[in-house]
Amino acid sequence: MGDFRNKESDIENDIVFGVRAVIEAVKAGKEINKIMIQRGMQKELFKELKEELANKKYNLQFVPIQKLNRLTRKNHQGVIAFIAPISYQDIEVITANIFEAGETPNFLILDRITDVRNFGAIARTAECTGIDAIIIIDKGGVLVTSDAIKTSAGALMRIPVCKVKDLSATVHFFKSSGLQVVACTEKTDNLIQDTDLSLPTAIIMGSEEDGISAELLSESTHKVKIPMEGKIASLNVAVAAGIVMYEGLRQRLG
Repeated sequence: MGDFRNKESDIENDIVFGVRAVIEAVKAGKEINKIMIQRGMQKELFKELKEELANKKYNLQFVPIQKLNRLTRKNHQGVIAFIAPISYQDIEVITANIFEAGETPNFLILDRITDVRNFGAIARTAECTGIDAIIIIDKGGVLVTSDAIKTSAGALMRIPVCKVKDLSATVHFFKSSGLQVVACTEKTDNLIQDTDLSLPTAIIMGSEEDGISAELLSESTHKVKIPMEGKIASLNVAVAAGIVMYEGLRQRLG
């Protein structure tokens, strides 16, 4: 019972509910991960909310009222907004700043990672290995929440996180900016230690379910794998990401 209360408390730290409260959060420019709206909510309430959300690029999800009721027992009026505890940053600005400073960029792209514990562990290692920013997708993957920050031991408060709508477009941007894009996959014979990670690099790690998407694999500059022995021949994505990031750090340190 205690565990349930703690989880509920964590959720409520991340949400704003009620039409007026959500509208005010939008007007205040709060960083919003997504907005859940009850299917068939009262037309009068929805009209005001719809007007405020017009021409704004939010991740909107229309859900049954039961889903909203599970998130809070309070009067949500059919709308709940999930507030990000950090400000997402612009990857183009970060990249330009790194090059202008005469430094070598090192980025990490997470393709549809969904487990918050994996995300937190990856972010913690990324901060320890000097990754300049983590790039995540705004739909279909994990987002920065208070739970993710706790799991990362606070690393997500220190390392820039960029939320993008299209990872493919981000890969194209990196390649046009002179970065190599390194996809970590078992679908190759190339070993990670044989790729020069001291160059400007963006590493892609794929989802827990099916790895990196075929589209991103085809667009990557290099495909690499971690050498393994044993019969399982499979690593947890957070462990795999840690190995790859530390290999990059080893190479950069010479």
